[in-house]
Amino acid sequence: MSLFGSRPALRWLVPTAAAVVVIGGGAAAGTIVASADPALPPRSAAQLLVDVQNAHVDGLSGTIVQTADLGLPALPGLTAGNTDLAKMVTGNNSARVWYAGEDKMRVAAQSLLGQTDVIRNGQDVWLWRSKDNTATHLTLPKDADKPKALPSGVPSTPQEAADAALAAIDPTTQVSTTGAAEVAGRDAYELVLAPRDTASLLGQVRLAIDAETHIPLRVDVYAKDATAPAVRVAFQQISFTTPDPQQFVFNPPAGAKVTTAKPHADHTKKPLGAPAGAPKAPAGEEPTVVGKGWTSVLVAKLPDGWQKQAGAKQGEAAMVGAVLDSLPKVSGTWGSGRLLSSALFSALLTDDGRVLVGAVAPDRLYQVAAG
Repeated sequence: MSLFGSRPALRWLVPTAAAVVVIGGGAAAGTIVASADPALPPRSAAQLLVDVQNAHVDGLSGTIVQTADLGLPALPGLTAGNTDLAKMVTGNNSARVWYAGEDKMRVAAQSLLGQTDVIRNGQDVWLWRSKDNTATHLTLPKDADKPKALPSGVPSTPQEAADAALAAIDPTTQVSTTGAAEVAGRDAYELVLAPRDTASLLGQVRLAIDAETHIPLRVDVYAKDATAPAVRVAFQQISFTTPDPQQFVFNPPAGAKVTTAKPHADHTKKPLGAPAGAPKAPAGEEPTVVGKGWTSVLVAKLPDGWQKQAGAKQGEAAMVGAVLDSLPKVSGTWGSGRLLSSALFSALLTDDGRVLVGAVAPDRLYQVAAG
């Protein structure tokens, strides 16, 4: 018996890493008209914003490809080798997706360590990992929305990446259009979001919007002055035919260990499959944001005991420890710590357990840390 009704489970070359794009800026919609291909009627930036926010399709399926080249320095166990973590920050990832409404969705991803499937069929949500042949089943309340977060191992879709960009609209961003594009064999308009503040390491975010359905087909994130995207999430192939209902029927394979998860009040906020006992931020130490727009800095406090976990001798904790040890030491009036810098963002981990991240140069992080 197959995993999905009468259809064999599909295998796709996918590392277990989500493409997460945090865009700390916004936009005031301009009225520049797209210099579209003659086959496409002109559309202003404001019209395209309305198009993508009001887009609706009954169903689709396709292959999503995510590429990342964040310009990170060589880090032991992170940017070298065939680990899934390495694939997240550099390399190509792909996944198959099926959609037949808000309550029928499926993502099939595969890494070097095995396949991961996330399926929602009505109120039933399944998470299956082939690595250890485990399945987690969750029954959602009838009034539940779709899960807000997927487990690590599922790439973001162009729609999710576009939503992240458009949700942060304010006057800190310039909006324009660049004309027409072709993505997955379909005509599309390009909408461009760029920071007005030149201190941001982000250069622009480009959204390719399907000319017919207005669904985002591709999202590119560029570092400042770069000619190639640092992050791309795009459909390689897409069909707007509603998938067969059997695509959303899950049958645990023979010998699978099945766990039933209990719904809780914040099930839409917690990633499905998050490890039990995961550390929580101490009371009163929730992450904060300093500044506005594209040059804002996220400041968080690590939980007690993080240094001991990072110093573990095995598994992912050991990899994290090795990465931290390889980062250059920095210090100033704010204290001391380790710095990770790339073409797209900077991150500062202080010895007193603070983490500061932003699409800014390190000097901006030092300034915030001192404040």
